[in-house]
Amino acid sequence: MASSASLQRFLPPYPHAAASRCRPPGVRARPVQSSTVSAPSSSTPAADEAVSAERLEPRVEQREGRYWVLKEKYRTGLNPQEKVKLGKEPMSLFMEGGIKELAKMPMEEIEADKLSKEDIDVRLKWLGLFHRRKHQYGRFMMRLKLPNGVTTSEQTRYLASVIEAYGKEGCADVTTRQNWQIRGVTLPDVPAILDGLNAVGLTSLQSGMDNVRNPVGNPLAGIDPDEIVDTRSYTNLLSSYITSNFQGNPTITNLPRKWNVCVIGSHDLYEHPHINDLAYMPAVKGGKFGFNLLVGGFISPKRWEEALPLDAWVPGDDIIPVCKAVLEAYRDLGTRGNRQKTRMMWLIDELVNHFFLHSSTPLTELRMSQCSYQLIAVLALQGMEAFRSEVEKRMPNGVLERAAPEDLIDKKWQRRDYLGVHPQKQEGMSYVGLHVPVGRVQAADMFELARLADEYGSGELRLTVEQNIVIPNVKNEKVEALLSEPLLQKFSPQPSLLLKGLVACTGNQFCGQAIIETKQRALLVTSQVEKLVSVPRAVRMHWTGCPNSCGQVQVADIGFMGCLTKDSAGKIVEAADIFVGGRVGSDSHLAGAYKKSVPCDELAPIVADILVERFGAVRREREEDEE
Repeated sequence: MASSASLQRFLPPYPHAAASRCRPPGVRARPVQSSTVSAPSSSTPAADEAVSAERLEPRVEQREGRYWVLKEKYRTGLNPQEKVKLGKEPMSLFMEGGIKELAKMPMEEIEADKLSKEDIDVRLKWLGLFHRRKHQYGRFMMRLKLPNGVTTSEQTRYLASVIEAYGKEGCADVTTRQNWQIRGVTLPDVPAILDGLNAVGLTSLQSGMDNVRNPVGNPLAGIDPDEIVDTRSYTNLLSSYITSNFQGNPTITNLPRKWNVCVIGSHDLYEHPHINDLAYMPAVKGGKFGFNLLVGGFISPKRWEEALPLDAWVPGDDIIPVCKAVLEAYRDLGTRGNRQKTRMMWLIDELVNHFFLHSSTPLTELRMSQCSYQLIAVLALQGMEAFRSEVEKRMPNGVLERAAPEDLIDKKWQRRDYLGVHPQKQEGMSYVGLHVPVGRVQAADMFELARLADEYGSGELRLTVEQNIVIPNVKNEKVEALLSEPLLQKFSPQPSLLLKGLVACTGNQFCGQAIIETKQRALLVTSQVEKLVSVPRAVRMHWTGCPNSCGQVQVADIGFMGCLTKDSAGKIVEAADIFVGGRVGSDSHLAGAYKKSVPCDELAPIVADILVERFGAVRREREEDEE
C-alpha cells in the first residue's frame, strides 16, 4: 500500500506536533500509512458511490468487430490527434495493407490530399514511423519494439543494412526505453523493411503515439548473480500481448495517450519503475511469487509524477490480465481533450478529486484544519480505490488481489554500475557493459557490435535505458581479447565519471519538436565541465531538446531541458533550463527546476558550480595547487 510519502502530492503541509494531538473521528493516532488509516464512515463514500455512473461509462465502443472508436456523445472538445484518429483508423494502414498503397504514392500526391498527408505525419506512428518533415523531409525515423532490450546479432545486422543504404542520412540510436530507432527511412522502402523486420523476429508496430511503448526489464536478466527474477519471459509476454504477436492489437491502440510498462527484476531498479504507467514489483504472497503493482508514473511538459501503489498483487504466471484491465480502464475512461492532461495519472487524479467533492467536510475546510493531513490522506486512498475498482471490474473473474505487505526490493541496496566487466551467474562467464556516447551509432558500428556478439559472446546484445549496450555470455578467457577490440575505443567499458551517466534525446538534428541540438551539445558541455572540475563519483546528466522530456531530465542528478533565450547582446540563442536532484532506485525522486533559460554557451561554469556545491567535486585549479 501507499506510504504517506507517496501520497504527499495530494496533501497540504501540516504542523506535525499539532496533528499528533488532533485527529478526525475514525482515524487512528498513528503516522499516516495506507495500511493503517481507516476512513471515517460519515465522511467518505464507498468507491462505487463517489463517482457517478455517467462518469464511469466507457467513452469508446468497438466498431466492425475490430477497432475501438470514441462514442459520438464524447466527440466535443477533442484535441487534434483525436480528430485524426476519427478521420481514419490508423491501424488500417497495417491491418488492411494501407501502407502498401501509401508507399507507392509520390510525395506531391500525398501532400495534395488531407487524409494521406495525415497518414504520413500522424497515423504512420502506429506503425512506428515518424516523418521528419521539418529536418529530413520525406524521410522517417522507425522505432522498433525490443522487449527487455534483448536483440540478436542477426537483427542488428539487418538494421545496420537498412541504415547503411541511406548513407549519411542513415544512423541509429539506443533509446531511453531499451530500444532501437533507425533513421533515414524513405516511404517507398517501408513495406520491404517491415517484411525484413518480421523475417528476423522484429516489429515496429504500435511503438508511437497513443500506444503501449516498449516493455522495459532488467538489462542483466538471466545473467545477474543478484537478480530477483529473470524479467525476459514477462516482457516478452507483454510485448506479444501488446502487438498480438506482430499482427496488431486494436483493442489497445486507441488510448488517450502513450503508456509505459516495466517489469522489475533486480534491487537496482534499472527499469525506473517510478516513471512508468504500470510497474510490476516482485513480491511474494502466500508463499507464491508474483508482483505488486505501481501505476500512474509519467513525465510530460507541464507535469511529472511518480507512480503510486495500486494495492494489488498478481501471480507471476498471470501478468497479462491485469495489464489488459488497466489499459482498458484507461482507454474507456481517460479524457481526450488537452493533450497535456490525458496521461493515465490525470484519470487517477480525477477519481481522487471525486472523493474530495463528495466528502461531507468541504476541501477548503480540510485545508484549514490542523487535522486535514490524515483525512485528505484517507480521501486520496479512497480515490485510488475508485481507479482500482475500475481495474478489478475488467479482470477476467472480477477479482484483483490486494497487495503483498512488502515487495522483494532491498531498499538499502546501492545501485550497481553495469559498465565494464562483471561476472555472470553462469560459471566462467562475464558480461561486458559498453558506454555508447549519447546512444548514437552508425551502420559500421552496428555491424561491428554484431560481430563482437558472435565472436566473443552468444550472438546477443542488451540495450539499456541509459542508452548503453551490454554484451553477455563472454567466456572469461575471451574477455581480454574483447577489451582490445578497436570498437571499444569508441564504446568504452570504462568511460569517465561524467560521461558514463550522460543521456541525450535526439535533439533538433532530426526531431521537429526539439528546440536545441542535444547530442553533440551534451558531449561538448561535459568535456568543458571535465576541464573545470574533478568528481568523486558518477553524476547522471540528462539532456532533452524540448519540454516533452524524452531525455528524462527529471530523473537525472542534473538535467537540461532545451529552450531559447536572449544572450547578453540581445541575440536569440539556444539555452537550457537546469534541473537538479533527481534520483533513481528505492529512494527515487524527480528533480526540480534549478535555474531557467541559461544560454548553452554559458552552461559549463554553472554546472561546475553545481558539482562542487552538491556532488563533492573539486576544481581543477585546486587540484593543481595541491599537487
